[in-house]
Amino acid sequence: MSIKENVNYVKDELSSEEKFLENFVKGERFFRKYKTLIFAIVVLAIIVPIGYVIKKDLDESNKLEANAAFNKFLESNDEKALATLKDKNEKLYEIALFLQARKDNKTVEINTPVLKELAKFQIAMESKNTKELENLSMQNDFLLKEFAIFNKALLLTNEGKFEEARTALKQIPQTSKATELANLLNHYLLTK
Repeated sequence: MSIKENVNYVKDELSSEEKFLENFVKGERFFRKYKTLIFAIVVLAIIVPIGYVIKKDLDESNKLEANAAFNKFLESNDEKALATLKDKNEKLYEIALFLQARKDNKTVEINTPVLKELAKFQIAMESKNTKELENLSMQNDFLLKEFAIFNKALLLTNEGKFEEARTALKQIPQTSKATELANLLNHYLLTK
């Protein structure tokens, strides 16, 4: 190797070391400038997954406790189980209240839409209220819409209002599960 090559080699080595030191200093400045942000990101990266796992475990535990309380309530009408349901799962609590009210032939204030509709339907059927059945059947999203129409027609038939019953039965679509019942009632109405 010649002296010129040695000098070039030493220059290259010094420039690469300078670059390394320069990058190290830049990195240190960046770290000092954003130190709190970097620590916050690291802490969040550790805490968020731990919090997620803890929340998931608590939700699962609440779900199991609520299911056990619901089963206990169904078996023995335990008021303590009902209180546990109220704390752990509001929807199961409302279902339990609905079942208990239905069993005792009472009414109860429920916020769950489907149960509220079923309670209204049950009350209308027990009181033979054709107006309420008509109101329920006018709701597009009512779960038992066609059955409400059929029951309205049945009540009208029992009252001797055969023409109104026929008109009501025409509202039941042919694709409905209540069509078979409507056809049976229509056959009866042909004789009236």
